[in-house]
Amino acid sequence: MMRASVEQTIALAGVFQAASLVDQIARQGLVSQDALEASVASLFVTNPNNTEDVYGGADQLRFNLSTGLKELQKTVDKKGSTLTPHMTRYALSMIALERKLAKNPQFLQIIGERLDALEQKARYFSSTSDSQDEDLGPSRYAHSVVIAGLDQLYQETISQFSFRIQVQGDPRNLQNSENAARIRALLLSGIRAAMLWRQVGGHRWHFIFLRARLRAPLAQLLK
Repeated sequence: MMRASVEQTIALAGVFQAASLVDQIARQGLVSQDALEASVASLFVTNPNNTEDVYGGADQLRFNLSTGLKELQKTVDKKGSTLTPHMTRYALSMIALERKLAKNPQFLQIIGERLDALEQKARYFSSTSDSQDEDLGPSRYAHSVVIAGLDQLYQETISQFSFRIQVQGDPRNLQNSENAARIRALLLSGIRAAMLWRQVGGHRWHFIFLRARLRAPLAQLLK
């Protein structure tokens, strides 16, 4: 049971990290590059050996998911007043969109094929493209060409659902094309995390009613 709770907590932290980074870009126009790279890179981990591998492995997990783990802890500790008003709404909306995506095999196929193509672009544009896979860090996925590709992919798939995430913030930040692309890429990473959460046994009602069950695995991941 503890292992399942840890896996669910990791995945849910991925959702909250995406939500937090989207909110930061929308309100401030700035975001932690390391956190953005870790979240976007998770989209390209399609065959992980375990849940930790989606975010760089057990050794890097606390660093790569720092933002998400901290935001999730705030909700568990009932310090919701420290969250921005939109944080939980973004997270729950990504979980809802994942359920719609799971029922759309055409979009799933498009996303899978496009991610494979973007993986090749990431390798091409990486300054270390001739190195071994394990030596290529997540920074290659933050290249503007890759982010633009994820932006387009989101618009061609997720944006086609009748339910959409309304991102709120400073209009000057939201109207910036680079910010808009990063936001959509992060939303896609959050939906991927929501898919992971469901795959390891997470349910929407777990998050709403059983937040207390997250305390022990959060303590384990943050220590």
